[in-house]
Amino acid sequence: MKVEQVMARTYEYHGYTLVVAVESDISSQPGGGTVACVGYVAIVRIFQADNAVAMFSPLRFGEAGGLPFVTEADALMGGYSAACRIVDDLFSHESR
Repeated sequence: MKVEQVMARTYEYHGYTLVVAVESDISSQPGGGTVACVGYVAIVRIFQADNAVAMFSPLRFGEAGGLPFVTEADALMGGYSAACRIVDDLFSHESR
C-alpha cells in the first residue's frame, strides 16, 4: 500500500494554527495489478500561534467506524472540524 499526500491547508482558529493535510491510500488490486485509490484520511497538526513545534503528534482522522473519507474535500473538512473541536475541548479553558 502506498500513501500519497494530495493537499494541505492552513487555518487560524482562536489563536492556534491548524494544518490539515489530506492523504490518499493507494493499493494494488488483487490479481489485476491495477492501482486504485482506497480513500482519503486527514492528517491534523495543531500549533500555538508563532510556535514552530506542534502541540502533539499528528493525528489521523477518517470517517466514523474507521473508514476512510470518500473524497478529498470530505477529508479536508472532516480534519478541519476535528481540529476545531480539539482546540475547543482541550484549550478553551486557557482563554477564560
